Amino acid sequence: MSNRQNQTDVILIGAGIMSATLGSLLKELVPDWRITVFERRGGAGEESSNEWNNAGTGHSSLCELNYTVEQPDGTIDISKAIKVNEEYQFSKQFWTHLVKSGRVPDPRDFIRPVPHMSFVQGEKDVSFLKKRFEALSINPLFPGMEFSEDPKQLAEWIPLMMQDRTVNQPIAATRIESGTDVNFGALTRILFTHLKDQNVDIRYNHQVKNIKRAADGMWELKVKNMGSGTTERHAAKFVFIGGGGGSLHLLQKSGIPEGKGIGGFPVSGLFMVCKKPEVVRQHHAKVYGQAPVGAPPMSVPHLDTRVINGKESLFFGPFAGFSPKFLKFGSMFDLITSVKLHNLTTMLAAGVKSFQLTKYLVQQLMLSKEQRLEALREFVPNANGEDWELVVAGQRVQIIKDTEAGKGTLQFGTEVISAADGSIAALLGASPGASTAVSVMLEVIRRCFPQHLKEWEPKIKEMIPSYGLSLSQHPELIQEIHTSTGEALGLGNGVH
Repeated sequence: MSNRQNQTDVILIGAGIMSATLGSLLKELVPDWRITVFERRGGAGEESSNEWNNAGTGHSSLCELNYTVEQPDGTIDISKAIKVNEEYQFSKQFWTHLVKSGRVPDPRDFIRPVPHMSFVQGEKDVSFLKKRFEALSINPLFPGMEFSEDPKQLAEWIPLMMQDRTVNQPIAATRIESGTDVNFGALTRILFTHLKDQNVDIRYNHQVKNIKRAADGMWELKVKNMGSGTTERHAAKFVFIGGGGGSLHLLQKSGIPEGKGIGGFPVSGLFMVCKKPEVVRQHHAKVYGQAPVGAPPMSVPHLDTRVINGKESLFFGPFAGFSPKFLKFGSMFDLITSVKLHNLTTMLAAGVKSFQLTKYLVQQLMLSKEQRLEALREFVPNANGEDWELVVAGQRVQIIKDTEAGKGTLQFGTEVISAADGSIAALLGASPGASTAVSVMLEVIRRCFPQHLKEWEPKIKEMIPSYGLSLSQHPELIQEIHTSTGEALGLGNGVH
């Protein structure tokens, strides 16, 4: 591939929230750089970023119980909760910059204030939730969190969940008003519209088939135009692979040693959705519970208020499913073709170690509609099955790699894999993903453009005032950020 007529500075693969965020950051930092985007689908945000393919939670550890772990001595480790919260503050600060600079016309098109709650039943979980509340509420990142074991108070907070509920064991909930519902699909489309206005070359219906390194260090891509069937050749100094579940195959094709030994395991998700106004209006919160014993972290059940196209609905789930596809619109051969000689033993080791996950997936696949309704009724006791429909969400590919914990360890999270020289990077993994897009893309910039960091840092700090700081150690800055982002994003003037 020696044709250099389509040469550019940066190529972004995938038109999801990650590429949208990285492209937007780079255009702020170096407006003159030429950027080309390739997306196999017909538009932006049609896979994992799409509003129907994720829960739309602005993940900031306000309600997600799996971000806080009870230690053997009974104390609660909140370090991950702090990290995720601080990363989400990065996102809100950058979105605030885009709103104030006129790049995003109306933040209500993608973000709304929705209280975040945790809800548990049983003496053990109530004890855990109380200790979690005590640990978080004294940290300046979690102001305004409330805790209650009083059924009357809970009936005010979550009337739909408490109606017709038989309270025969301890129950409790925490509530914090500063939660958010985020339409990442809408945000992705807004950002790509802005990038197009900035002369970014966005090519939909274009699938990257191969990536290889040229002798001069440039990355050369073989790209298929899905409309015409023709093959194009493009080259760039830097490539970002942000293709969701499709990223692993492209990382493998790049041949960089950092991508060796990494595998992926796909898990699909399903939600029960209610659009009936008289039901929807009785619940206004995102309420997270505890994952069943033996279930993976991404299976935490939650009942969410969602705002899509200006209309409220309720999502309950997720229920897990299995498909060998790495993308919702992928191939049935994705899983098998991702197995290479360099990751074979890692994948086999993961298969041996993942008995609980396999058992959980089999159980989920065998659930009947009535059994799913039973799970829903743990949250909504009087749920009528006719009011709820099943929606297939997106595919998530969990990373498998060798770690200190052992060979073939299944990773739950988001990870950047980059070449030693910073010329190519790929994003793998799942939740909290989109919520921390700005933080993750700043990590890509740090790794891949170290020679520019000193020059770019003042602009980054202008856009993201907490950049380079541990927010939890700067309570005065937290209040400033809560106020500025709350006002700009339409979340109110309180703590958000």
